[in-house]
Amino acid sequence: MKNKLFCFGLGYTAQMLASRLDAAEWRIAGTSRDANAQQAMSRRGWEVFPFDEGRPLADFAGALAGTTHLLSSVPPDTAGDPVIAMHGSDIAGLKDLKWAGYLSTTGVYGDRQGGEVDETSERTPASERGRRRVMAEDAWLALWKTHGIPVHVFRLAGIYGPGRNALETVRQGRARRIHRPGQVFGRIHLDDIVQTLMASIERPNPGAAYNLVDDESAPPDEVIAHACELLGVDPPPLQDFDAVKDSLSPMALSFYGESKRVSNRRIKEELGVQLKWPTYREGLKGLL
Repeated sequence: MKNKLFCFGLGYTAQMLASRLDAAEWRIAGTSRDANAQQAMSRRGWEVFPFDEGRPLADFAGALAGTTHLLSSVPPDTAGDPVIAMHGSDIAGLKDLKWAGYLSTTGVYGDRQGGEVDETSERTPASERGRRRVMAEDAWLALWKTHGIPVHVFRLAGIYGPGRNALETVRQGRARRIHRPGQVFGRIHLDDIVQTLMASIERPNPGAAYNLVDDESAPPDEVIAHACELLGVDPPPLQDFDAVKDSLSPMALSFYGESKRVSNRRIKEELGVQLKWPTYREGLKGLL
């Protein structure tokens, strides 16, 4: 009998995970807000259902029948985690789950002024988005503590991969090199997210949290400069953060408001992960 992966939020990361699983052994189902994406995924043989804020699954039992593995990449909103809000009690009643994953963010650690954090570090979010993620993590982990649902939390650094990377930003003329002294940020290639999720599926450890980040946190302006070097174009001028901060979006401001180095030892030691793209240099070169 095939395993079944159900993804709340069949987006960039979840689609790549689903596509890497052996179709002979796995059935794929999940949710999407995009009608065109729903059609495209249905053509791949995946079952896709509409789901959005205030719009629960019309038939939860039917949609999740036979689900052995569950993944949520749906971000929390001002009211909390929408999946838990609309279907937390339904998920608590699933009897066949072998593994469940929640995609969170390293933003739960807040600003450490360049210091290192690992999964045992206190969560001290510096932004409203980070605070929502802490609450969402706790809501998912409560399913494990209270109902035995095998939940795992994955704290992702900045995601990049095909179609979403500094090379594309430069090509599209959107790149800016903004420098804030001491600011570093972690990244993770889509390939390495997927291999870590697959390793966790093979070695479940319910209740565990994992940092998904590569080996080198780096200033964002250096990443843009390296992308320009790979493309053989002149980098945009270096701008001082304090001089341009009033022009930045709230999302960008929150990004520049945090600086930390995030340890990835646990995914290597516990899950046996060997990063395919250990730094942004290898990752961007591989995307050329």
